[in-house]
Amino acid sequence: MPLILGIDPGSRLTGYGLVQMAQGKTSYVASGCIRVTGDTIAEKLNIIFNGVSQLIQQFSPHEFAIEQVFMARNPDSALKLGQARGAAIVAATNNGLPVSEYAARSVKQALVGKGSADKGQVKHMVMRLLTLEAEPQADASDALAIALTHAHTQKYLLKMTGAKSSRRGRLK
Repeated sequence: MPLILGIDPGSRLTGYGLVQMAQGKTSYVASGCIRVTGDTIAEKLNIIFNGVSQLIQQFSPHEFAIEQVFMARNPDSALKLGQARGAAIVAATNNGLPVSEYAARSVKQALVGKGSADKGQVKHMVMRLLTLEAEPQADASDALAIALTHAHTQKYLLKMTGAKSSRRGRLK
């Protein structure tokens, strides 16, 4: 029953979402946002690192999934996103979690069926797939979408390989 932590990194808000896979079904565990404050980039990255580390200590996930860097219109924004991703990834690897990365377009394709889907469509599918009654925050919804994409990818890989389960990112 893998527990998956999905992260949507950001320099102001870093979304997180946890989903549990059990008997071929995926269920909601928790979601929210790490509010990133601070005057310097070093302070902000430390908050992301500590926040993700606390989530890992609190929930003990088995796997970690994060959005890949995409080239934004503003190179400075892409650089900050990359640094936020790095802080989250280091928190995961320091806690022995395997890291999987997914392009935003792949997440949209997996959940909505088209890579050009908008945030509202992704949020709608997250709510449907996890049978959520209340709307999660936008960044938390994106993190849940990343975790769901990882869960569905793992389920597909298990089916294709004939493996019975996966442990820490490895098929058995």
